[in-house]
Amino acid sequence: MAEAGGIERELLLVGGGHAHVQVLRRFAMAPEPGVHLTLVVDTAEAVYSGMVPGVVAGDHPLSDAVIDCLPLARRARARVIVAEALRVDLAARRLEVAGRPPLAFDVLSLNLGGSVAGLSLPGVREHALATRPIGAFVSRMEERLAQLEPGSRVRVVVVGAGGAGCELSLCVEARLREEGLEPEVELLSGTADLSPGPSAGLGRLARRELAARGVRLRFGQRVASVGKDGVVLEDGQAVEGDLVLWATGAAPPALLGASELPRDERGFVRVDEQLRVVGRSDVFAVGDCAAFDAQPLSKAGVFAVRQGPVLADNLRRALVGRPLRAYRPQRDFVVLLNAGGGRALGGRGPFHLSGRLAWHWKRWLDRRFMRRFQVLEPSGAPAPTFPSPESMGMEEMPCGGCAAKLGPVSLAAALARLPAAPKDPRVLLGLDAADDAAAVRGPSGDVWLATVDGFRAFTDDPYLVGQVAAINAVSDVHAKGGVPAHALAWVGVPDAEGGDDARAGEPLYQTLCGIRAALDPLGVSLLGGHTTTSDELVVGITVFGEMPEGSPLLTNAGARPGDALILTKPLGSGVLLAADMRGLAPARQVLALHRRLVLPNDEAGRIARESAAHAVTDVSGFGLARHAAEMAEASGVALEVDLAALPAYDGALDALARGVRSSFHASNRSEAPVAMPGPASGPSQGSAAGARADAADVRVELCFDPQTAGGLLIALPEARAGALLDALRQAGQPAARIGRVLPSGADGPPVTLLGS
Repeated sequence: MAEAGGIERELLLVGGGHAHVQVLRRFAMAPEPGVHLTLVVDTAEAVYSGMVPGVVAGDHPLSDAVIDCLPLARRARARVIVAEALRVDLAARRLEVAGRPPLAFDVLSLNLGGSVAGLSLPGVREHALATRPIGAFVSRMEERLAQLEPGSRVRVVVVGAGGAGCELSLCVEARLREEGLEPEVELLSGTADLSPGPSAGLGRLARRELAARGVRLRFGQRVASVGKDGVVLEDGQAVEGDLVLWATGAAPPALLGASELPRDERGFVRVDEQLRVVGRSDVFAVGDCAAFDAQPLSKAGVFAVRQGPVLADNLRRALVGRPLRAYRPQRDFVVLLNAGGGRALGGRGPFHLSGRLAWHWKRWLDRRFMRRFQVLEPSGAPAPTFPSPESMGMEEMPCGGCAAKLGPVSLAAALARLPAAPKDPRVLLGLDAADDAAAVRGPSGDVWLATVDGFRAFTDDPYLVGQVAAINAVSDVHAKGGVPAHALAWVGVPDAEGGDDARAGEPLYQTLCGIRAALDPLGVSLLGGHTTTSDELVVGITVFGEMPEGSPLLTNAGARPGDALILTKPLGSGVLLAADMRGLAPARQVLALHRRLVLPNDEAGRIARESAAHAVTDVSGFGLARHAAEMAEASGVALEVDLAALPAYDGALDALARGVRSSFHASNRSEAPVAMPGPASGPSQGSAAGARADAADVRVELCFDPQTAGGLLIALPEARAGALLDALRQAGQPAARIGRVLPSGADGPPVTLLGS
């Protein structure tokens, strides 16, 4: 997360291409003071195009070709927005983004993967596998290959005879033969020859390799349409194919056409020798989306790779007002094409080679490049070749969300010192109840609910923080079986450098938009609120609601012996958010967690109310163990929790086993009123070092993990538990039965954790 306060300039990177991953790494190694960095990508996992043919050939798994932009960006102290970029508003200096408010920038850089030409031809989108977007191509390709019958004849049509088409023709032929199939491959070119690279010798080498492998070449043949059985050429000929691969030339991304940017005749954004968009000092563009005004450049990835260091340097210079460097494209470069079957073709100028040696050379170069940006291994563990957070100067930071609160022991001690509240017969749940929300009986006998909740930002995205803060607050009303109706917001905004009101207002705007995005669908009106300056973003929400007429108020005090215990959401949000702060969590896990955090507990509360649950409580910052203990103590019973039955977010148990902890974890664990199956091992703070804990210990630790926007813990008669679980799951809640309610023991703790 970026440091609070002191931000002078906003740098916005759009796209996770070959140049931008280099910018992220360089900013990670040497942060720029006073610069707030944001990365906007439509998918957080960027697939390296140079290794895609190797995936198709079966040389290596897809994970070897993927750069996870999220942990890389976290190491660069960058915010990450995973959403489609729609349009650049140059006049307002804002980027319009799908599904959320626009983002302001001082300097903008575009490194977007382009599309492929000809997608508008009849049948192409429906029946062909286009090579871009790359991630979608790889997954669809693997799906199609898995559907083929062993030993069958497979007709493959590859459209486009550039480097991508030549590589795919050879790699898919090798892959099919390796899997016991009989490939018949045809390569169609709209020109009179192959164009695999700038080397004429490489073109001749590719021709010989294709001929030796039985790939049929058709030159000067343009496709008119694609069907389920192949393609139809412009002259009316039909070319039969079970698999059509669309590897035509690059086409500009849609964002360029939607923005008022200078473009060349093909639609690519024009840039000068400093990689600035022509006519702008604050917008840069590189890679496939850019057209270099000084000289024509092919859409080869090598140019984007070589542009990376110049772009990173020029972005820094532009942010501080220093003269920019000129980018000088290389006149000649090595081209290495994967030919499948452990072979490759290579060439530079008059020199070329083929065979096993070229394949090993390409593989070594690709892996060396990827290791520079792969922060984590496919398992999610830190990659040993990437610098650790500590070596990069990333200090331990207190966690935000519901992990940012006063410890339970200190809280209880402070509350115990207060005098008893004046008697008020209207108060049904008040300060002495230790429940999720206050409840008051109105003049007409109806029940009103009220709660206040708030926390420090858990990530550097005010919109997401506002969303989750609102969901977390209304959950207290849902836990009582109530319906939230109105809300007030309190937002502490980091003070902008130099008292810039416009800059200070941007995080407030983003936060309020996030709050509204959560409350509006629930029918909750945001009535107003209050703001103040703060060292960091802090969001508080007060929610008012009511109980449906005739419905009983659900409390945490009604659990009875024999009841079943149901948990409506997985555990582990605290440890995953802590890991994400330090670039130790993969994007797939963090984004899956975010999607769950913004889902409200309204359906869970309604179902619990309609099922006549005996007791309900919201599981939040004190963790499952302490919230369960509160329910047990309030109800005068004991709870038994089956550790093996606890649902966990993907990656949470692994992170706990590696020693990662939320900063509030130790407070939850200290003096916990629970009986455990054995001493849990592993460090209590957020270090990635330390010995791995065994499975039983890890599940014990899961019970103390502080939850942000957590689920509901429900106690109800065993006879109704099955129906409740079915209803919750039909409503999209991944609920689980995690234990049972027992009579209170004389001297035993209120909660017992049972190991497997």
